[in-house]
Amino acid sequence: MKFLDQAKVYVRSGDGGAGSMSFRREKFIEFGGPDGGDGGRGGDVWVEVVDGLNTLIDYRYQQHFRAKTGMHGMGRNMTGAKGADVVLKVPVGTQVMAEDNETLICDLTVVGQRFLLAKGGNGGFGNQHFKTSTNQAPRRANPGLPGEELSIWLRLKLIADAGLVGLPNAGKSTFLAAVTAAKPKIADYPFTTLHPGLGVARIDAREFVIADIPGLIEGAHEGVGIGDRFLGHVERTRVLLHLVSALEDNPGKAYKTIRRELAAYGNGLAEKPEIVALSQADTLDADARKKKMTALKKAAGRAPLLLSAVTGEGVEAVLRGLMSVVQEARGDTAAAAATVGERWKRD
Repeated sequence: MKFLDQAKVYVRSGDGGAGSMSFRREKFIEFGGPDGGDGGRGGDVWVEVVDGLNTLIDYRYQQHFRAKTGMHGMGRNMTGAKGADVVLKVPVGTQVMAEDNETLICDLTVVGQRFLLAKGGNGGFGNQHFKTSTNQAPRRANPGLPGEELSIWLRLKLIADAGLVGLPNAGKSTFLAAVTAAKPKIADYPFTTLHPGLGVARIDAREFVIADIPGLIEGAHEGVGIGDRFLGHVERTRVLLHLVSALEDNPGKAYKTIRRELAAYGNGLAEKPEIVALSQADTLDADARKKKMTALKKAAGRAPLLLSAVTGEGVEAVLRGLMSVVQEARGDTAAAAATVGERWKRD
């Protein structure tokens, strides 16, 4: 399945059905009168989060969605049926943006969450509604109201606890493959990873989700390389694992390059908790390790971890560091939710 994280979609709710103009005519019934039924309401357009999806690829092949028009009213006071709804099924983490692709309409983060995008038009009144003492046989009925139409952007931002960032070939995919069941593409050339990947890591009988994204290079925020759009998939993470390759001639410079790109992207990425690790440590001898760890420590302002996903060196220490931040963030989130719940009960 191909990965698609952004799609533009046109939606239109159904028009309301027209009211009926009808008169009751039955044998042996002395008084008839108007009996035109109302039109049915047009179908709505909903967006709903479903389980089992991780891409918006379905919206590459179909971009127009129209709900059904309500049925017209009929005689004998019969109201028309409501038009069928249209439901856009999306994965967890999908944001619905306005046509300008900047205004957020809704953020869908829980399976089963639904949002009404376009409401169907109301059905028109039948002529029974217009009967008065001076107009016993009204010959008028209302047409149904038109539905709503709009163009929206669907933007997927993966939901993960930890995110991997770094230059191309920093060992991000290798680390993901080593600590999870994910099978990302791994090769010795830049930009092996072209779309985000997810994996579930386990340490000390606890689990958390890791997101891997394509590597960044200097100027990515200006569109250099494959740009920085994929950084949206680590916006929701609680901690970033910043991997710096031991093969870099200047680890400090590589670290600062990524930090500048995170700051240029914005959206709070530069302020997220960060764990720094010198990856691919198995390629260095003891003296080279010490020298590059010192350079990286000076640039990062903190002692980095030493990591080799191939040999397993330092992997558990990195996972425990990530899990510690994730657990702390989860605790804060649960406490905040409990506080809101208590406040709601009191109010």
